[in-house]
Amino acid sequence: MTSALKPRSNVKNHIREPLCDRVFSAIVYVLLAFILILVLYPLYFVVVASFSDPTYVNSGTLLLYPKGFTMLGYERVFSDDRIWTGYGNTIIYTVFGTILGLFATIMAGYSLSRKDLPGRNIVMGLMVFTMYFGGGLIPFYMVVKGLGMVNTRIALVIMGSVSVYNIIIVRSFFTSTLPQELQEAAFIDGCGNSRYFFSVVVPLSQAIIAVIALYLAVGYWNAYFNAMIFITDKDKYPLQIYLREILLTAKTAESTPVSGQDAETAALLEKMVEVVKYGVIVVSTLPIICVYPFLQKYFVKGVMIGAIKG
Repeated sequence: MTSALKPRSNVKNHIREPLCDRVFSAIVYVLLAFILILVLYPLYFVVVASFSDPTYVNSGTLLLYPKGFTMLGYERVFSDDRIWTGYGNTIIYTVFGTILGLFATIMAGYSLSRKDLPGRNIVMGLMVFTMYFGGGLIPFYMVVKGLGMVNTRIALVIMGSVSVYNIIIVRSFFTSTLPQELQEAAFIDGCGNSRYFFSVVVPLSQAIIAVIALYLAVGYWNAYFNAMIFITDKDKYPLQIYLREILLTAKTAESTPVSGQDAETAALLEKMVEVVKYGVIVVSTLPIICVYPFLQKYFVKGVMIGAIKG
C-alpha cells in the first residue's frame, strides 16, 4: 500500500510538445539566426576590413578574417590632432545635450500625463503639429542668428535636445505606469508636486530615462548637419565633421596627382583611402556601441511601453 503511493521516478512530468509546434519553433529560430547574421555581419566586415589590405577587400576575397593585416588606416586617423579635438567637442555636446534633453523631456512628458493640467490637450496638439509642419531651413537659420547663437557651442547643445516623439513616449509611460492612486496617496501624506516628481516619479522611471538617454546620446554622437550649418570655427567642430574632412582629404590626395609622383606613392595613397574609410567608421561608431550593453536591460523594458493595456 505504501509502495503504491510512492511517485514513479521514470514518469516524465512535462507535457510533450506537438510536432507542429516543434517544427514552427525550429523555423523561427532559423529565421532569427539568419536575421542576426544579416545585421551583425556588416559590422563585423567593417572591423575586419579596417585591418586588412584593401586589395583583398576590393577583390571580394575578404570574408571572415583580416588579410594583409595593416594598421595604416588607424595610424592615419589618430595621427591627426583634429580627431582628439572632435572627440572632446562631441563628448561635450553629447553629455550636456543628453542631460538637458532628459530634463526637458521627462518633465514635459510627466506634465502632459497629468489629467489636472489645464489645456494639456491643446499643448499636445500644438506639439504634434510641429512634427508635420516646419518653417524650413532658412527661417530656422534666421531664428538662430537672431538669437545670437550662430557659431556657439550652446546652439549644438540646445538643437536636438527636445523631440516631440520622445515626449509622447514619456507621456505614454507615465500614463500607463503610474497609477492615479499613487499620486493621491503621496499628496495625502503632504507631498507636493516637486517632491512627488523627484522622490516618487523619477525613481520609478529608470527604464524610460535610460531609453530616452540612449536615444539622445546616439543622436548627438552622430549629429553633423547642424554643425555644418551653424558652426564656422573649426575648434568647435564635432567628431563627425572632422572624420568627414579627413576622408575628403585622403580622396583629394588620391584624385589629384602631384607632378613627379611615382607609381608606388600613388598606390599607397589609393590604399590609404580605402583603409581610412573603414577606420573612420569604426572610430566614429565604436564608443557609442560600447554604451549600449549597459542600457540594454532598460531599453527592452522601454520599447514595450504601451504594449499591454490593462
